[in-house]
Amino acid sequence: MTKSILAGVGAAALALSGCATTMNDDMDDVAYIDGAAMYANQNIVQNAMNSPIHTTLVAAVQQAQLADTLMGAGPFTVFAPTDEAFSRVPASMRSSLMMDENRAALQKVLTYHVVPGRVTASDLAQRIRAGGGTAMVKTVQGEELTFHMRDGNVMVMGKNGSSAYVTQTDVMQSNGVIHVVNGVLTPSM
Repeated sequence: MTKSILAGVGAAALALSGCATTMNDDMDDVAYIDGAAMYANQNIVQNAMNSPIHTTLVAAVQQAQLADTLMGAGPFTVFAPTDEAFSRVPASMRSSLMMDENRAALQKVLTYHVVPGRVTASDLAQRIRAGGGTAMVKTVQGEELTFHMRDGNVMVMGKNGSSAYVTQTDVMQSNGVIHVVNGVLTPSM
């Protein structure tokens, strides 16, 4: 059983490492998210603002007053939910979180998607292997995310039954790395 878990983690790490970044020989390292260039010499917020599938995340980061933090030196690892992921959150909850009086709750949700340091797909795969198929990583918010492999993909488990798959890895930033995820993770509320 352990052998098959480790083999799966190794295969997934190889698969994940191939889907993230394209190198352009005549300029800085560039990754593409939904066709938009993400430059390794720009910070997390600068690149996220150019992503056509992260408009809700950018609006939430601005509303939560976290943009300056995520433009800072870091490094940070962001598990960045797409607009489609946010669309699956009930509209009443999205609206409520975007209200000024609920800024602290929005900050809690967003910082639950941020891990201190630069954690690459390879790092995650290594932690999953070392953990016998599961890795726990503490977020900036203070609670942990749980990572494991499912069907050859990295799955992230949050609290309250929330989960997401990592759909794109290692989008390098000047102050960290972004991994695109297809779900919104919720901390304990």
